[in-house]
Amino acid sequence: MQIDEYGELAGVLPLVEIRSKLFGTYQISLPFFNYGGALGTDPDIERDLMEQAWVRASQQGVGHIEFRDSISRDADLPCRKDKVAMLRELPSDGDRLWSELGGKVRSQVRRPMREGAQFVCGGGERIDDFYRVFSRNMRDLGTPVYPKRFFAEILQNFAERAGIGVVYIARKPVAAGILLFDGNTMEIPWASSLREYNRLGVNMLLYWNALSEAIEKGAKSFDFGRSTYQSGTYRFKRQWGASAKQLHWSYALPEDGELPDLTPQNRRFKYAIALWKRLPLSVANRLGPGIVKNLP
Repeated sequence: MQIDEYGELAGVLPLVEIRSKLFGTYQISLPFFNYGGALGTDPDIERDLMEQAWVRASQQGVGHIEFRDSISRDADLPCRKDKVAMLRELPSDGDRLWSELGGKVRSQVRRPMREGAQFVCGGGERIDDFYRVFSRNMRDLGTPVYPKRFFAEILQNFAERAGIGVVYIARKPVAAGILLFDGNTMEIPWASSLREYNRLGVNMLLYWNALSEAIEKGAKSFDFGRSTYQSGTYRFKRQWGASAKQLHWSYALPEDGELPDLTPQNRRFKYAIALWKRLPLSVANRLGPGIVKNLP
């Protein structure tokens, strides 16, 4: 934090330190989310907070700091620009949103309805159904899963602003997502569907209802989360009318230090990802939380 000459709060930089047996010690502002960099009454204060953070971190043996921003910083720091946030401005009612969507999207939303799919929005009582879908999809992607209690804590501590949307077919959860409402924006930071049901478009029904839910709550915009530019998820979100907003993730590093790459695209993780996909789901769910806490 930084205090001005009048004793008022002038700036804050949230940092979470991760001590990983796999990747060493590093700090992030903020992990698990797309945004969370320095906030100050002016850019100079924000840059000063970032500089002070690295001075302290390097003295404590921290390997690097990752600053996750949605704005460009006028700072001499290496910066990743391979990720974009996908945002959509929302109309005032669902009928107008429906008419704004292309005919192909509307047809894909109707398809699971004809198959008897139903959408339900709730809270903590839906967490088991969400986790059943989410954990399996993460295993299929070769990615360690967060513990169920992580989502339970979010739903408990932000009960009035968090919910779970689930799509069911014959009472079986086949697609699900966490919905977070903040100010004028609704976000869906975690969503998954079962692959064998994707041909029915269950993920389309999930997102249509998430957007409708946002409008009902008075949201002015919908945040689809981050994507790699021109990736499959990027194109999926574009079809809903989302626009790309550049993300700027900058790094404080030791002199001659290299940018860390802890993403699944790193070839070093190729065989580990392939192995993880073959694990029984029960094993992946038991081992995943112990591993994922080492990742940003």
